[in-house]
Amino acid sequence: MVERTDSGAAPADTGAAPAAKAGVSRWVWERRGRWTRGRVIAVLALLLAFPGVVPNRPGHLGSLLEAFAPWLGLAVVPLFVSALLRRSATALLSLLLPLVAWAFAFGGLFLAAPEPGGRDLVVVQHNVSDVNTDPAGTARTLAGAGPDLIALEELVPAALPEYEKALAPDFRFHEVRGTVGLWSRHPLSDTRVVDIRPEGIAEGWSRGLRTVVHTPQGEVAAYVAHLPSVRVGTSGFASSWRDESAHLLGRAVAAETVAKVIVLGDLNGTVDDRGLSPLTSQLNTSERGFAFSFPASFPLARIDQVLARSATVGRIRTLPATGSDHLPVTARVTLG
Repeated sequence: MVERTDSGAAPADTGAAPAAKAGVSRWVWERRGRWTRGRVIAVLALLLAFPGVVPNRPGHLGSLLEAFAPWLGLAVVPLFVSALLRRSATALLSLLLPLVAWAFAFGGLFLAAPEPGGRDLVVVQHNVSDVNTDPAGTARTLAGAGPDLIALEELVPAALPEYEKALAPDFRFHEVRGTVGLWSRHPLSDTRVVDIRPEGIAEGWSRGLRTVVHTPQGEVAAYVAHLPSVRVGTSGFASSWRDESAHLLGRAVAAETVAKVIVLGDLNGTVDDRGLSPLTSQLNTSERGFAFSFPASFPLARIDQVLARSATVGRIRTLPATGSDHLPVTARVTLG
């Protein structure tokens, strides 16, 4: 039985309207929450997609992130799981960005390489390690790849005669300056030291050479370099000397008068690392292959590089391990 008020009207259900409003508000809040949750994940996704926006100060953090750029795609997996747990539409959609960016930057490295041509030079690059106990065996491994050029770093005086003896039958020409050297099937001339010693490193540090290779396709200026090592510590990514050395090498290459240039070396950095941009910005890099070369026991990054000007670097790949803590890399360079 419904009671009536004095005016005769039935009293309103005072609980129905607030409950309905609360239900609508909760629905709106839940819908809105799907878009507002996961903003931290979205920011991380943006950094994965565009590591170049990460500043290099303090601690060269941008360079550190770029050093492992090919692996950044894997970081999407834990972020995806976190986005699912948070039921965040914003986070899930933002993760498409690093996936697309990674595919654009590295997807082409999986494609098949062009067929070898008559204008190709096969080159090998290897940091042989100054504590390598088997120089002769290392030399045989490198020569077995059938290269036209072999660039070596960390050549110590005690081991140099063994490399010279082992490589002499196939490589009539070679030049060594400091701790770097180049062996060639073709004549070499105009060899000189390239001074890439950063300020603060003692005299006698010599890790760069330049020579002219007289190939059947014409002259090629070949540079062999070993840039200073980098370290990761409590203060961040210590790469200042490496970056300064890259600047000096880049300046030498920019001044090179021979049109075709090949740069071979342990650059202690990947081609994505902005610290090497004074050099890499003016040269072509490999269009196929990852060829992670360091450390040899569990390769995480390719810091041994083959770069070229007025020429194309084809697929780059690693060779079997030697007595070094680096893996050798080899590539075909097509002289344009």
